[in-house]
Amino acid sequence: MYIKKILWAIALIGLVIAGYFAYFIYSAMMVPNTAFNNNEAYIYIKSTDNYTQVKEQLEPLLKNINKFDALAKQKKYVNNIKPGKYAIKKGMSNNEIINAIRSKNLPVKVSFNNQSSLEKLAGRIALQIEADSVSLIKAFTDKAFYTDNNFTEATALGMYLPNSYEFFWNTSAEDFRARMLREYKAFWNTNRQNKAKALGLSQHEVMALASIVYEESKQAQEQPRIAGVYINRLKIGMPLQADPTLKFAAYKLPKYKNTVIKRVLNVHKDIESPYNTYKNAGLPPGLIAMPDLSAINAVLNYEKHKYLYFAADAQRLGYHKFAKTLSQHNQNARAYQRYLSSQGINK
Repeated sequence: MYIKKILWAIALIGLVIAGYFAYFIYSAMMVPNTAFNNNEAYIYIKSTDNYTQVKEQLEPLLKNINKFDALAKQKKYVNNIKPGKYAIKKGMSNNEIINAIRSKNLPVKVSFNNQSSLEKLAGRIALQIEADSVSLIKAFTDKAFYTDNNFTEATALGMYLPNSYEFFWNTSAEDFRARMLREYKAFWNTNRQNKAKALGLSQHEVMALASIVYEESKQAQEQPRIAGVYINRLKIGMPLQADPTLKFAAYKLPKYKNTVIKRVLNVHKDIESPYNTYKNAGLPPGLIAMPDLSAINAVLNYEKHKYLYFAADAQRLGYHKFAKTLSQHNQNARAYQRYLSSQGINK
């Protein structure tokens, strides 16, 4: 009789322990454990992060970090960290959270517009993916990469086509560069290559001209006409005489550092630089800025006309007046110069 009581007591204790253990497992795995009010929150796990660093990100988002920690150890997540961007949805249990941050890396939209240099592009991209600007600029300026892919320091900016792309947040600098190279090659399909050949221009030369066209006008509807002016000049051996190239050359000089040139003057035309298209015939050695896709296509599909000149239109700022003769162009140019003077813009 006494032994039976002992056995019953042991059985009851076992049931209590089993029940407590089952409750702990249930609460650790299945009970909602989020502590935020929004529909979801995000964590960003770096490639170098360890479990402690992941837990530090999660702690403000969870009601009970200890229960999460216990389950993470049980499921061996602590030694299997996956970098990336992850969503923690309101009401998730610890089990759901672990499954999410183990396998549901979210893509991010990476966007960049017309950056004026590789350094500025690196800074822009570093705000959107894990790779920092130092690693990005190192990848962007890798001379071995230039050689392997037919780029130079002067043409490298043309590989990066401004647009929006999907990446995983933990993309490395080299992987970002590789994706941009694929996008560049896809853009230069057979049709575009044939159009460049018909112009007698290489892809790099098209990009260089497109950068000038883009700096001349942000109006997509008149870019093909401006491209046509430059094509006409190239055909007859006339210097491009593109003011944006003078600005580009000037900004490389210490004298013009941290300045904004609003008015191109004769002194700028005397700058010794391969980018000075008043002094040098033909195209400059590379891009002066990152052209928009519209400007690239404007060069490849330029408007056929007989214009050789254009000047900014004082009556329609942002647009231009076109001329077939130098005398007509001089009239248009003087009208715009008068406008600049009236606005007190002298340099």
